[in-house]
Amino acid sequence: MRVAITGGTGFVGRNLARSLTSAGHEVVLISRGVDQRDLSVRDLPGARFEAIGTDNVDRLVEAFAGCEAVAHLGGINRELGRQTYAAVHVQGTENVVEAAERAGVRKILLLSFLRARPNCGSKYHESKWAAEEIVRRSSLDFTIFKAGVIYGRGDHMLDHISHALHTFPVFLLVGFRPKAMRPLAVEDLVQTMSAAILDGRLARATVPITGPEEMDLRELAVRIGRVCGKERFIFPAPVWLHYAMAWFFERVMTVPLTAFAQVRILSESLVEPLLAPDDLPDDLRPRTAFTDAQIRKGLPEPGRFGLKDCLHRSAIRA
Repeated sequence: MRVAITGGTGFVGRNLARSLTSAGHEVVLISRGVDQRDLSVRDLPGARFEAIGTDNVDRLVEAFAGCEAVAHLGGINRELGRQTYAAVHVQGTENVVEAAERAGVRKILLLSFLRARPNCGSKYHESKWAAEEIVRRSSLDFTIFKAGVIYGRGDHMLDHISHALHTFPVFLLVGFRPKAMRPLAVEDLVQTMSAAILDGRLARATVPITGPEEMDLRELAVRIGRVCGKERFIFPAPVWLHYAMAWFFERVMTVPLTAFAQVRILSESLVEPLLAPDDLPDDLRPRTAFTDAQIRKGLPEPGRFGLKDCLHRSAIRA
């Protein structure tokens, strides 16, 4: 089978590509080429890289030719220049769906967010919901995954928390009331996505997907700190302070330590899905716990935040 993956060089896209190609399938990696963290994914046997943004429908049609499925995984967690939530999540999904229909693709997967919903005051949440509605209205068979916190090698969560623990003497929680979450191992997500693509599971379904173990941000940071050998003082801080820090970090960091969307996400529960009417069958439920071994496997090289993490002026103008 040939599968196109938008956001194909990103965190989830890379993992899905490796899983599919290791099983003998072909993948077409669709990406603007911005993510440079793991270029080896482009050299996978059976992989073809196409430097295309989701704003170019005609080129997407060409790239999707011969594909039976499209996994639409491209997304952003902060707006930068022309890369707005409306442009990437909403118009980008419109374009991907149109191109898939024109190319004769049978199936589309969409990676959405656990709490995506309309009219909630968050452009991130609302744009993710709008993308879901576009996919549901299409003529394609679809599966929409509403995921919470996803972790693994090359993610943002383990990467940023571990670097923060190496950089700062304290770790600040978002708000004064603990909010529960269920960390989801990327390999569990990929396994369920593969079942939807290859085996036709979860047809025309919108499903929540979270990890098997519930904890709050304090416990998550404690576990990561223990594995890193950087156990820190952990204090709650008001949400407004985190929004202020997000305003700053979004302006100075290539991948912000925290962003407005992330603050909103962490200020809510990441356990209970919203507007996800379908259930995962028991055999597709994630079972990988957030253990020391799992954390260690996903950690980046130890180090502090530094100048390398600063936003380039060229990116600001983009």
